[in-house]
Amino acid sequence: MRRSPAVSGSFYPERKEDLIRMLEWSFKRAGIEGIPRSVSGNRRIRGMISPHAGYVYSGPTAAAGYNELSRDGKPEIFFIIGPNHTGIGGRASIPLYEEWETPLGLVNVDLELSRRLSKEVSGIRLENSPHAMEHSIEVQLPFIQAIFGDIKIVPMIILDQDEGFSRSIGDAIWRIVKESSIDAVVIASSDMTHYEPDDIARKKDEIALKEIIEMDSEGLFNVIYEYGISMCGPGPVTVAIEFSKLCGVKKGELIRYMTSGDMTGEKGSVVGYASVIFRAE
Repeated sequence: MRRSPAVSGSFYPERKEDLIRMLEWSFKRAGIEGIPRSVSGNRRIRGMISPHAGYVYSGPTAAAGYNELSRDGKPEIFFIIGPNHTGIGGRASIPLYEEWETPLGLVNVDLELSRRLSKEVSGIRLENSPHAMEHSIEVQLPFIQAIFGDIKIVPMIILDQDEGFSRSIGDAIWRIVKESSIDAVVIASSDMTHYEPDDIARKKDEIALKEIIEMDSEGLFNVIYEYGISMCGPGPVTVAIEFSKLCGVKKGELIRYMTSGDMTGEKGSVVGYASVIFRAE
């Protein structure tokens, strides 16, 4: 079974040639000439946060993070964790698609690992319907394909972004990876503050990013509630943090932060975007 593109032609171009040009533009706006290619190396990046808006808004921020990942070597498996924007499905949903399609080709899904993860944490369902129109996983794939070529993924979206539930998912991914001796990276798909004036969005996001850089999941949830920070993926971010901590990462690195206002010039109501990596020492 194949998952067809849901947001090509809106979040990113639907024609392969146009998509490649958009990716090249995103990297160029991030100060990188051309789409980087993966290099061989002793991989140290265990987790990453990447935005998921339309490429014209968040593409350069995502590109900066993926450039770091490209220089770290190719993981065997990409766990891509996003928020559930549609409200359909269980607390967390993993699809049973064998392949995901983008204009750049097909991405293979590791169904064995998907099923194992669903058995590790109560509340994870194997179901396709929540993924049919969800964009948070899909928009990550062209960046990964363009850099790494053929890849395997385990995609998941989280509806119940409870701190404890999200921690349990990060712990479970680490157990599976350790038991299977797999080289994996967890990519958390999340935007930051939504629809606030630019100056306010930046202040709120600075507060949230401080907790993320310190890899303090509890602190992140505390400031989200205290300051009313409307980032859409604290659950996926917590998964990446907890997995990375178990892999020996001590601190996150902010690679790039922008708001939509940097791209459009409209500062009255913006969305914040951040690329963060979690690199082992």
